[in-house]
Amino acid sequence: MAKQVLVVDDEKLIVKGIRFSLEQDGMEVDCAYDGEEALQMVHQKEYDIVLLDLMLPKVDGLSVCQQIREFSSVPVVMLTAKGDDMDKILGLEYGADDYITKPFNILEVKARIKAIMRRTGRPAAEKEKARVVEIGDLILDCDSRRVSIGGVEIDLTAKEFDVLELLVQNPNKVYSRENLLDLVWGKDYPGDVRTVDVHIRRLREKVETNPSEPKYVHTKWGVGYYFQY
Repeated sequence: MAKQVLVVDDEKLIVKGIRFSLEQDGMEVDCAYDGEEALQMVHQKEYDIVLLDLMLPKVDGLSVCQQIREFSSVPVVMLTAKGDDMDKILGLEYGADDYITKPFNILEVKARIKAIMRRTGRPAAEKEKARVVEIGDLILDCDSRRVSIGGVEIDLTAKEFDVLELLVQNPNKVYSRENLLDLVWGKDYPGDVRTVDVHIRRLREKVETNPSEPKYVHTKWGVGYYFQY
């Protein structure tokens, strides 16, 4: 079944180029040219990934991303023309899974999309064997990519789930920020270790009763992060 992609950008030439390239790879691509239209489309249809420009008419990209996160865990990749690192960090803070800085190479965009889809999708044969991890009141379903604590489902982004799954599957193993960046985002990811810190902070805000005194995701000062219950 073809992957469903939503491209959101007010620059129609950029949208046209991305759409053409992704359709060449067999993906089905919808387009939106402002934030309001994007939100309507995500409400109406289930997408595999959303490419979302930061600077949009009507509703800006950060607000769109934040509102999407209120009802969906679809992977969101921010497209930003700004070089300021703070814009990238803000995008991640608002729930984005990744970012790409303009001007970009379409091959890089396609590589990022495929990498995210590989991590968020599972081959049919693999899905037949359910993999559910239960630790205390935390239940992590690796196939449906759902997490619940005390019977309450926690809405994680694709990257937040990837980080938690890696840590849960390897309890008490300490991963440096560089290790996590390589394993979750890939060795070719151009971002830095602050990306990891942002996601760990957001993850704790969602799964910990008291994020400043974590029960699950712990810090080994000067070394990295690990899972322990």
